[in-house]
Amino acid sequence: MTAVMLDGLFSVIGFTSALIGLKISRRLDRARDKFRPFGYAAEESLFTTFRALTVLGLILFAVGSTAMTIHAYFVHGEVTDLNIYPVIVYFISIALICLSLWAVHYRNWVITGRRSDILRLEAKAAVFDGMLTGVAGAGLIGIHVLRDGILAPIAPIGDSIVVLVLCLVAVKHFSRDFMLGLGELAGATARPETIAQARRATRAVLQAMPGRVQDFTVMKTGRSHLICVYYKPQAPVSAGEIDALTARLSAAVQPVLEGAEAMVILSERPGAGRRLAHTNR
Repeated sequence: MTAVMLDGLFSVIGFTSALIGLKISRRLDRARDKFRPFGYAAEESLFTTFRALTVLGLILFAVGSTAMTIHAYFVHGEVTDLNIYPVIVYFISIALICLSLWAVHYRNWVITGRRSDILRLEAKAAVFDGMLTGVAGAGLIGIHVLRDGILAPIAPIGDSIVVLVLCLVAVKHFSRDFMLGLGELAGATARPETIAQARRATRAVLQAMPGRVQDFTVMKTGRSHLICVYYKPQAPVSAGEIDALTARLSAAVQPVLEGAEAMVILSERPGAGRRLAHTNR
């Protein structure tokens, strides 16, 4: 019954994560305040990072559990008989629920402009959980049907073998989400295509600036983007002129990256953003 237990644990974690994600989603659009001067967007990155980490921990638990089951079978011949008929009902029910959850999350993700990492991850988790259920169910049924044939030697530990295969798939799937979320929390540079979009959107404003752009960086945190423009003016500028320039850059990039904000940093050094990052290390 290891495969059934693993599938159930995935479902419990998915349900709990959905409740937490709902609470976080209600906070993301809050205005900046003295407690969060850069807003609440980082909470979305926190959620996706630790949700993926939780699932990875579950996978490690599943690998250990299945390894002990397989060891007990080969060493002591211990095995628990499987009643396949309740399992079939369980797998069909959970697969239909996962399909419905995926449809709801995906629809809401599209309606909200494909910006929410929470909805994107929950939709992906729902379809993955459905695939997990389907593959586990098919594997167990196939092993049960062929238990007196070519699969007879592994039939008693068939569910454990299915679990190991699913864990290999799940590790790659959730490791990627974990690393992406961790990169956002660490302030890593956004993807090259995102930077290219921001550059194209702000090109006209940058070319009209009476000065030199020393560097241009983009960072993604949750559903928000921060565009940092390191600028060397040709002549003295006032704070009001910098504010106006910041507003024009933000207005130019928001049609492409909704919710993005620009920040103008005065600097006379070329590659100032990379130099600053190197200094901070």
